Amino acid sequence: MLLRISLIVAILAGLGAGGLGYYEVSTQIPSLTTQRDTEKQDKEKALTELASTKSTLKKTQSDLAQTQQELADTKSERDKATARAEAQSKRADELSDKLAKAVSARDDAQNQLAAYKATDLTPEQIIKLNKNLKDANAQIEAINTEKTVFQREIVRLKTRLLKYEDPDAFVKLRPDLKGKILDVDPKWDFVILNIGEDQGALQDGELLVSREGKLVAKVIIRRVEKDRCIANIIPGWKLGDPIEGDEVTPAHPAPAS
Repeated sequence: MLLRISLIVAILAGLGAGGLGYYEVSTQIPSLTTQRDTEKQDKEKALTELASTKSTLKKTQSDLAQTQQELADTKSERDKATARAEAQSKRADELSDKLAKAVSARDDAQNQLAAYKATDLTPEQIIKLNKNLKDANAQIEAINTEKTVFQREIVRLKTRLLKYEDPDAFVKLRPDLKGKILDVDPKWDFVILNIGEDQGALQDGELLVSREGKLVAKVIIRRVEKDRCIANIIPGWKLGDPIEGDEVTPAHPAPAS
């Protein structure tokens, strides 16, 4: 009998312990489930952020490579412009020396002609001296023309070089540069001007458009030809509609020489 009672008590005690254990486990399951879901979400979020970071890093590396290439290209263009400017300056110096020699030869010929006119020179000798004088004057004129061309090229190259060294720098135009609008395209906001390379117009130079002394707009030169250029109206500077005949003057004139 005592054995049966002990057995029953043991069974009851086991059932009670099992029930208590089941109760504790059942109360912890929701918490464990929540913790598991949270950790899963955190892991997925971390993986997403990692993928985004890798993508951003790849794009950054690509942008860096492109920037480095553009920098190398810009440096190469700058070096070429510098070399050309130096070559043109050297050529201009050579032309100046040739001009000085030609002027000296002309003066000598003039002096000789004046001196010989007071002598008993034959007409053939005087004709020869006159021819030498004309040849010297023609050579001087040709040298001056070539020198002017080289000086314009030097200014253009120096302007390009300045843009490479300081992209935000303004292009300086001749202070006496003046022109007029020949034609206007209101759809694309560009104008054609009657000033070009021969008059001192430079690419990226800015001009003020005025009418009867009042500012109408500001334009920037985009293409330069021999005796005309094409310029775009600068956004934010269109105070009115430019028309044919409006005057243009430099927005950033170079110091008077």
